[in-house]
Amino acid sequence: MSVRESLLAVLTLGPAYGAQLHAELLSRLGHRRDINVGQIYATLDRLGKNALVRDSGTTSDGLPLYELTSAGRLAAREWLSVVGPAQLDWNEMLDQLLVASSLPGVNLDTLLAQHRELWAAPLLQQVEPESVQDVLATASEDELRAAALRWLDACERAATDTTAGTAISRPLSDARPRRGRRPAA
Repeated sequence: MSVRESLLAVLTLGPAYGAQLHAELLSRLGHRRDINVGQIYATLDRLGKNALVRDSGTTSDGLPLYELTSAGRLAAREWLSVVGPAQLDWNEMLDQLLVASSLPGVNLDTLLAQHRELWAAPLLQQVEPESVQDVLATASEDELRAAALRWLDACERAATDTTAGTAISRPLSDARPRRGRRPAA
């Protein structure tokens, strides 16, 4: 999962604290519900050790803020503008496009075109099937490719739909995420 890249991308909006970044990723990546807040802090520590983020003071109530370094801003910009072989994974594609579409100034048209080109090509090398598994694998890859291309069409329509009445990009939320455990259901 691209927690690392998604965090860098969201931090292009400005300094944020860990729980805030966790809430931002959950709201921007609706298909991901398995992001643990501990994963956010561990990733932020690694990003700090790699000089991609740095401390940016604290909130009024003492929560540590993180901001991008120049290298972090460059890494975020690259992830938000280039589609590589890693995005030939369904979830990686969703992560990149959902985060990118929620940020101002990202050229979504270019990303969509790059994804379309990547997914339009056959995923598996075309070989004569030798077993039922080969036939099923090829059928699975064909279905995944078709689904990806349909989803990219939906993204394109959503990005150009001016009647929706809601902005596709948005700033960091000012709402304070709840901290602690959820009450038992």
